Amino acid sequence: MNLKTNLLETIAGKNRGLIATEVDRANILTIVDRLEDQNPTPKPLEATTLLEGDWRLIYTTSRGILGINRFPLVQLGQVYQCVRPLQQKIYNIAELEGIPFLEGLVLVEASFTPVSDQRVNVFFNRYVIGSQRLMNYRFPKGLVEQMLAGKKFFPVDVGINSKNNNGWLDITYLDEDLRIGRGNEGSVFVLSREKY
Repeated sequence: MNLKTNLLETIAGKNRGLIATEVDRANILTIVDRLEDQNPTPKPLEATTLLEGDWRLIYTTSRGILGINRFPLVQLGQVYQCVRPLQQKIYNIAELEGIPFLEGLVLVEASFTPVSDQRVNVFFNRYVIGSQRLMNYRFPKGLVEQMLAGKKFFPVDVGINSKNNNGWLDITYLDEDLRIGRGNEGSVFVLSREKY
């Protein structure tokens, strides 16, 4: 079995890390480390056609993302990171489920600046919270297109002072359908390309 298949099988059933044990996390990180050593795209920021797209989160150690599931009556649905290299934008989208007909959405828009072959500095610009129904949300690509066109959303759509809210992200593995990243808070992200 190759490392990529091993990783996908090991994270299957872990609900993006929500139900991973300490042993699970250690095993997953060991496989991630080994897979990163075999990265087929050593300069991912130059591989814009591979990097661009809508990526679904399949595993993370991020407390910020996994913590969404701790709110009463709300469960974390799918989480996406939509990368638009030409615009130097990243859109983080978290679907919220729980109460029927009141499914929510949390979206954070960020701009990024490359600082090496695999690292970008990330500057958070905009924060949106709303109802999937009121936002006419069906899939990430359509929402990102509306954001790029400058559409504003109800009820919460606010700018963020990026001087106080920034970080960095390393893209440590990239191929045609899998991306691994590491953030400035020590979090690991494993994402799978969405195919529409």
